[in-house]
Amino acid sequence: MSHQTGIRGNNELISFFGKCRDGQIRVFRVSIINEELSLNEFAKKQSNWEEDFDNLIPFLLEENQPAYLLFRFDSQNSLGYEWLFITWIPEHAPVREKMIYASTKATLKTQFGTGQIKEDILGTVPEDLTLKGYLKQKRNAAAPAPLTMAEEELALVKKTETNAHIGYDSKHQTLSGVAFPIAEAGLKAMIDFKHKSYSYVQLSIDMAKEIVNLENAEEVNVHVLGSRVPDDHGRYHLFRFPHSHEGDFLESIVFIYSMPGYACSIRERMLYSSCKGPITDLIENKLLIQIDKKIEVEKGEELTEEFVMDELHPKKNLHQPKFEKPKGPPGRGARRLTNQKPQEHV
Repeated sequence: MSHQTGIRGNNELISFFGKCRDGQIRVFRVSIINEELSLNEFAKKQSNWEEDFDNLIPFLLEENQPAYLLFRFDSQNSLGYEWLFITWIPEHAPVREKMIYASTKATLKTQFGTGQIKEDILGTVPEDLTLKGYLKQKRNAAAPAPLTMAEEELALVKKTETNAHIGYDSKHQTLSGVAFPIAEAGLKAMIDFKHKSYSYVQLSIDMAKEIVNLENAEEVNVHVLGSRVPDDHGRYHLFRFPHSHEGDFLESIVFIYSMPGYACSIRERMLYSSCKGPITDLIENKLLIQIDKKIEVEKGEELTEEFVMDELHPKKNLHQPKFEKPKGPPGRGARRLTNQKPQEHV
């Protein structure tokens, strides 16, 4: 999910939007200046759009400075001329600049009017934003995209994880042995977790629809892990814990089942408990994610770094005291030995 920066177009830019639709302006550049979207430069139509593409756009690109360019085609739709939205984020631009421009893109498109934007392309090197580079991107977008490794795994799991006794549809993947399907978003998030796109995935059970949903997938560290545990509902958590132990760097996978005791209904506790086994089976045997430790907690406060470390690497008790003979009862005094001959009986 993309997060907006709150940066919006200033009055000059908004006013220019209304003036640039008469067919005279061919291309203009928008930059983020003083936390505002600002009109930076523009060029008028000189020829047809194909010739203007290579004649005008290269002169609006700065080597290491991101920007947005809006280029007008000669075609029109019911709203007016159609435009190409170009995001220029050069490879060697500062990381912070890249993030800000990527996060503000949606705002600019909305303020300009998405109905008039025919296409959207990204340029990271000048060759991307030549006419030849644009046409190449257009051909690549039209071609069926090759499956990524994660997508191939998702397709394989869908193919193998069928269940003859429980229905299957294209939206949900059924967990073997349990009449609760897992939403495809949850399955994909766990595959992405396997490929280290995330360090944390949280799953929940929709009690009304009786499906397992994805609640969250993100990068978290062990210090904020406990804050992700709700105190009023059960959850399943998959967490990658990078740490050092006895001189070795490890990335341990921890499966956490959280259930806040009697704050939940009996039905919720039973369902979470009965679905736990099939979910871990799916993770380990279908997705081939090795779980190093399974943990159960009631509250997020329990998930401290020390607690997780102790669960993964239990401390060994190296001091084993020798067995000591128990002491006798107090006040008995010193033990005396007597050597008396037995009396003879007459």
